[in-house]
Amino acid sequence: MKNQTQINCPNCGTSIDVQDILAHQLEEEIAKKFQAQLAEEKKKFETEFEGLAKAKEAFEQKKKQENELFQERLEQQLKLEKKSIEAKLKSKLLEEQSEQFNALQKELNEKSEQIKELNRTKAEIEKLKREKSELKGVAEAEAQKKLNETLVAEKEKIRKTEEERTELRFKELQKQLEDQKRLTEEMRRKQDQGSMQLQGEVQELAIEEWLAAQFPLDTIDEIKKGARGGDCIQIVNTRNRQNCGTIYYESKRTKDFQPTWIEKFKADIREKGASIGVLVTEVMPSDMARMGLKDGIWICNYEEFKGLCAVLRESIVQLSMAISSQENKGDKMHMLYDYLTNTTFRMQVEAIVEGFTSMRVALDSEKRAMQRIWKEREKQIEKVVTNTIDMYGSIKGIAGNAIQSVKALELPGDED
Repeated sequence: MKNQTQINCPNCGTSIDVQDILAHQLEEEIAKKFQAQLAEEKKKFETEFEGLAKAKEAFEQKKKQENELFQERLEQQLKLEKKSIEAKLKSKLLEEQSEQFNALQKELNEKSEQIKELNRTKAEIEKLKREKSELKGVAEAEAQKKLNETLVAEKEKIRKTEEERTELRFKELQKQLEDQKRLTEEMRRKQDQGSMQLQGEVQELAIEEWLAAQFPLDTIDEIKKGARGGDCIQIVNTRNRQNCGTIYYESKRTKDFQPTWIEKFKADIREKGASIGVLVTEVMPSDMARMGLKDGIWICNYEEFKGLCAVLRESIVQLSMAISSQENKGDKMHMLYDYLTNTTFRMQVEAIVEGFTSMRVALDSEKRAMQRIWKEREKQIEKVVTNTIDMYGSIKGIAGNAIQSVKALELPGDED
């Protein structure tokens, strides 16, 4: 096989292997083909690389533009936020400055009014000084002469009169002092005896006056002093009906609550035939912290009484109307007792009285606030008056009688 693949060179006779030549030719052909493909691939790679470079450059340019746009939008947003915050701060500052300015303006107006009043007073005083100085030369000599004569005569007269009256006056004063001491002792003794009774009478009178003022259609009958029973009876009347029912009131104003009051009051209620009994006391029973119903008797203090009486009266009116529409359907007194002693009625009364108490607390708060305002104004007026008096006194001390007297700033008898 090897001899078949070899040939001899016709020129030199050298043996040449044909397979080597073919292999060399094939190798060169493959190499050329590979080099051509490699050059083509390299050219293609360089083209793609240039495209990527251009794309990268475009991307960088676009990224830069977007960053600049974002930065610009961010700065605009920050500016808007800054303006908004500045506007809010400016508004708040203007509001605070406005409140301070209003307060200062108010104070300035008050001071201005005071200064105007002071200037008017000064002008009036200067006017009086001028008028007085014009008359001074003419009247001074004559007034001084008459004054000296009058003083001499009055001094002598007073000396003689006082010498005569001194001894009798001294004895009279001694007698008055002894009588006053005895009267004081007697009054103190009577006051100690009647203080408790007086306190009770004051509350009784207050209850009667309150009922008469609040319910002018009702009849308020006072239980005379010394008579057996409570303090007063309220006969409930309306424009359409008379004697709808009666409420019996008794007032207690002592330091301790006596349980025996209830039984005695119930007996008085039965004797008078009253519909409801109300015991008004300063000291509540030990088992009651506030107004309530105890053994069929309503017990409350004076403030709670003001709301309770209206509720009880309205209940009597409503019950009377219901009974009148249902004649012959039960015992009226029994129905009234059951209605007024049930839990629902008690809760309704307590709710109404709580509302009344809240209104009273709010009213007291308003009173205290108005008293504070009045006190401030009083202090301001007092300050102006005091300064005016001081100024008047200073001028009076300098000019003497040349200044015409102001009656409001002089003691009684100074003009004489």
